[in-house]
Amino acid sequence: MSSDLSLIPAHPAGESISSATSNPLPALVLPDSVAVDTPGGRVHVEWDTQAPLTPMGQLVFFTQFLKTAELYEPWVAECPLVYTSPNAPKVDDVLGTTFLSVLAGHHRYAHVTALRHDTVNPPLLKMSKVVSEDSMRRAFEEESPELIEPWQRKHLRLSYQPLLYEPWILDVDTTIKTLYGRQEGAQVGFNPHKRGRPSHVYHTYFMGGARLALDVDVQPGKQTAAEHSQPGLWRLVDELTKDARPWLIRGDCHFGNESLMAQAEARQQKYLFKLRLTRKPKELIRQMERSGDWKDAGQGWEGREGTLCLQGWSRSRRVIILRRKLAQPLEAPVLGQHSQLLLNWTGLFPVQGPTYEYAVLVTNLTEEILTLAQLYRDRADMENNFDELKNQWGWGGFVTQDLLRCLIAARTIALIYNWWSLFVRLADPSKRREAITSRPLLLGAVGRRTTHSGQVCVTITPAHGEAGKIREMLTRVTTFLTGLMEAAEQLTSAERWHRILSKIFEKQLGGRPLKGPSLVLASG
Repeated sequence: MSSDLSLIPAHPAGESISSATSNPLPALVLPDSVAVDTPGGRVHVEWDTQAPLTPMGQLVFFTQFLKTAELYEPWVAECPLVYTSPNAPKVDDVLGTTFLSVLAGHHRYAHVTALRHDTVNPPLLKMSKVVSEDSMRRAFEEESPELIEPWQRKHLRLSYQPLLYEPWILDVDTTIKTLYGRQEGAQVGFNPHKRGRPSHVYHTYFMGGARLALDVDVQPGKQTAAEHSQPGLWRLVDELTKDARPWLIRGDCHFGNESLMAQAEARQQKYLFKLRLTRKPKELIRQMERSGDWKDAGQGWEGREGTLCLQGWSRSRRVIILRRKLAQPLEAPVLGQHSQLLLNWTGLFPVQGPTYEYAVLVTNLTEEILTLAQLYRDRADMENNFDELKNQWGWGGFVTQDLLRCLIAARTIALIYNWWSLFVRLADPSKRREAITSRPLLLGAVGRRTTHSGQVCVTITPAHGEAGKIREMLTRVTTFLTGLMEAAEQLTSAERWHRILSKIFEKQLGGRPLKGPSLVLASG
């Protein structure tokens, strides 16, 4: 059967299809320019692959911030990564490429290819080039965790340490990172977003209010329980001197257990956790409903306090019962809906009149009900941290086969996130900006590098609608940092960082400097 249109090309006699298709196509001659028809008319397009340009032209101000505080260079110099091959990349280039990739918002190692032709920013970081994705992925593949962990945790601590001598809250929580391969530690555990998918668990520790990452630990997907967070939590607390420890440890219902509370009490550490609505908390709620006398707890909530000793507890503890009137009763959830909705539904107790939603908090604080209720409501900001770090910073990506490099990537992202968050606060102290808005504002602009008479110049061309405001903010930043270096040359790097953080949180501190020494560790 013949056809005018055939999908099989004709081949000369005696030539097989495989041999014919293996011949390479003739090279395409690339023109210097092409004509493109657009709705606005014909445009002639030319390529220039040699021009020293970057899409992150305003990075130069961030590098000045890191240079003045001496954060970036010690991080690179103290890195335990060692290469023995003469053909291996330089450690400066590997860490610099990682820094640029994370800062650009990448989620995969393959995304670093988009930075390979950036010739403006690498010299600012003392880099000779941007390394390939394979070099970036294979870094730390054969390194010892005993050397990597102290290096990473030290520099994470340096990013926030001067703030520890003010009253602060330690928020502890876990989040799930869904995996789609056969990585080490990829286990099917609690995964509310992708049920039945393997995952890793991120046990995280944040400074509440400041929204800074204190540490993170990546563990297999089944280790979601609070007991797996406790070793990292108490290591973090015990390393600090007494005057630098948190005023309060705060967590959700996963952390309201005897083991964690008993260890906190042994350290004379204040805590505030939520309890699961099991049998005894429900009975206490019924008793409170019968006696009445509810007090205002703010934002539509009412509260009462009592004492409770659950099975397995070593002592009775103070609890706060909170209730909020529902506009309409919740319907019973159907099979397959989220367990949190089911928890809310089982926490409802019909009484005479309106229907309420309940929550029970356990604490060793002595503050009034209104204060405690607001303290726990403030914990909701933790979800904003997770959303930003997973969706805007790469905690949801940068996956390797082994668990160690996943942990190294998570801590590296947390460190760069801290640096950038503090820089953004310095540039705009009026509000807390997430990366989705701060990157276009303070990073994204076309930068062109020129050199004349030994002087390097970076010309910035912003496309942002608030270009004037951006220029004002960054000029204010560089003026402050330059003045700090010139007027305080005798200061150590720790003392400069102390002053920079005092400036960043000037509004919260009421204009006074931060308390306490800039660098003190119980562990030395």
